Amino acid sequence: MAQHSRPKRGSHAYSPRKRAAKETPRIKAWPDNGEKPLLQGFAGYKAGMSHVLLVDYRPTSTTSGQEVFVPVTVVETPPMKIAAIRFYEYTPYGLKTKTELWADNIDELSKRLPVPKNKKGKETEEFDEIRVLAYTEPWRISGIPKKVPDLMEIRIGGGELPQRLEYAKSILGKEIGIKDVFKEGEMIDTIVVTKGKGFQGHVKRWGVKKLHHKNRKHRRMIGTLGPWLSWVRPTVPQAGQMGYHKRTEYNKRILKIGDNGEEITPDGGFLHYGVVRNEYVMLHGSIPGPVKRLIRMRPAVRYWKGVKVEKPEITYVSTTSKQGV
Repeated sequence: MAQHSRPKRGSHAYSPRKRAAKETPRIKAWPDNGEKPLLQGFAGYKAGMSHVLLVDYRPTSTTSGQEVFVPVTVVETPPMKIAAIRFYEYTPYGLKTKTELWADNIDELSKRLPVPKNKKGKETEEFDEIRVLAYTEPWRISGIPKKVPDLMEIRIGGGELPQRLEYAKSILGKEIGIKDVFKEGEMIDTIVVTKGKGFQGHVKRWGVKKLHHKNRKHRRMIGTLGPWLSWVRPTVPQAGQMGYHKRTEYNKRILKIGDNGEEITPDGGFLHYGVVRNEYVMLHGSIPGPVKRLIRMRPAVRYWKGVKVEKPEITYVSTTSKQGV
């Protein structure tokens, strides 16, 4: 008689909860919209949180049209540089790289990886997807000690493929600012590696109930590892790594994009970060990760409510000290 089997139904949520492979997260899904070709991503470094007073732009909110205090996160976004153009083709096994075109003036990238000697490459006319390799410039930021750039791949979307190719050639080897990618009032997604908390036990990691006080030897543990089999199922809550996971938070509103960091930096600077000296983006709400962590942003892929805001009306930005200065 044939043996019937099927994949397990239901979500395992964030299992397995293991450490992220690297601090620069990878974006696997991109939106596909727009009439003109444009970069669909940018990156910055988390400076900290504050609060602002603005006119509530949400039409279904009970305080719609009124002034309300909202928490905000400030992300410092110095310019990014385009290092290369990468061409892809669709195969039965997914996207496959066909060729690359590298820029000439990318000596700073040699701190991250060996720069190819043959930078020209062979341009192809037949391709199905085009993306660029961009890297950050952390040496422009005083609050971050590292000088090695973070390299990432960003998709070019919108328009037809020939238009995307011309746009990619026009920005190759040049610096791109946050205002060239996003605008105020736009909804974005943030992809971050969360704050690491190390090795934690069953109760803190999974939130399971503690055992009875008369239990033998221990309380902060699970009652059973499962049925009497030769292996333990992966769904059993156990101790292990907690934090330092890649997480995506959807639908974050851009409240402000500015050039002067003094107008949003608290007295004495952001805690554990300092003063914002470059372009910055102010997001509504909180985002994962500690300060100084790399924040990747892309246009929202799940936003469908249609709340369009050209520019939120901000009446007050708190610059009071976060450390009693």
